[in-house]
Amino acid sequence: MNNLLLFWAPGGWELIIILVIVLILFGANRLPQLAKGMGESIRNFKTGMSEAEAEEEKKDKAKAEEEKKAKAA
Repeated sequence: MNNLLLFWAPGGWELIIILVIVLILFGANRLPQLAKGMGESIRNFKTGMSEAEAEEEKKDKAKAEEEKKAKAA
């Protein structure tokens, strides 16, 4: 499976070609704005994932405590 992922991963020249195409499509003035937008999106996604994980842990702890109380009673 990992070999298949490495087969499809772009190398140095492919990345350069992709960057040139992006530069042509969006222009040099828009690239910083696009990068900032992508960075904010990634940051928001990570924050959302962290909050979801924390909420899930909180639910698991509450459920475990309820089970302990039920066994004790």
